[in-house]
Amino acid sequence: MSSQNRTGSRRKTITTITGLAIAGALVLTGCSPEVEKGWLPTERGTTSNTDRIMDLWVNSWIAALVVGIITWGLIVWCIVAYRRRKGTVGFPRQTSFNLPLEVFYLTIPLFMVLVFFYFTDRDQQAIDDRSQPADVVVDVRGKQWAWDFNYKAGDVIEEDVYEAGVQAHLTGNTIDMERLPTLYLPVNKSVDLELNARDVIHSFWVPAFLQKRDMIPGKTNYIRFTPTKEGTYDGKCAELCGEYHSEMLFRVKVVSEAEFQAHMDDLKAAGNTGLLGVEYDRNPNLNEIK
Repeated sequence: MSSQNRTGSRRKTITTITGLAIAGALVLTGCSPEVEKGWLPTERGTTSNTDRIMDLWVNSWIAALVVGIITWGLIVWCIVAYRRRKGTVGFPRQTSFNLPLEVFYLTIPLFMVLVFFYFTDRDQQAIDDRSQPADVVVDVRGKQWAWDFNYKAGDVIEEDVYEAGVQAHLTGNTIDMERLPTLYLPVNKSVDLELNARDVIHSFWVPAFLQKRDMIPGKTNYIRFTPTKEGTYDGKCAELCGEYHSEMLFRVKVVSEAEFQAHMDDLKAAGNTGLLGVEYDRNPNLNEIK
């Protein structure tokens, strides 16, 4: 056997082994829990929206990976199939265009974009659907650099109560998590969060809920969801809002309805009745000029 044939045989063997190793690694990696949830910082069933968001994220990555593999495969095939061979002289035959190929390059990406748009729009409308009244309504007001929570009277809450949060202080020591502003929510009850800012732009973000929305002075944004798993979840402001932005932390406690009602009673007993509304906002751009 000539040295050229032996070299080609070795290359073919190495290529086959490499391909099988990569495919095996992908299969084994796909079995891990982290891959199944797309490396997102939550678990399925945390809220009524987390599964939908997780599926959209993971399926989008699967579609992108499939397209990427096909594209990389075509690139490698072109490199191998149309490489300059030994003994070849001159230039290959030149072509100015290929109409079927150009139509393919136009229609397939357009179709993909429309498919992505359809599923994204469908899920976004379902997530933001507020056609039915929520069981619990909380006016969340971001301020430099803490949070106020106004629990509005409704089906679950008997009387308006509020809880004013104070800024966390990061000194390099362990934080006392119990002193952070804490939003209480009853499990399996639909919740409307009315997001408002008292001064500058903030952003309400609970990573485990997979939802984040800006809080803009003079404009109310909303997040609608139903917490379905009891637990304590960390939250933070996700919009640079000044010197102590990193200290604008809070927590969300999803508890049983009995524990939620007990917390509402504690707020009433402490005299925290009524709402901390717009009268405490301090954005100078929204103040009436007299």
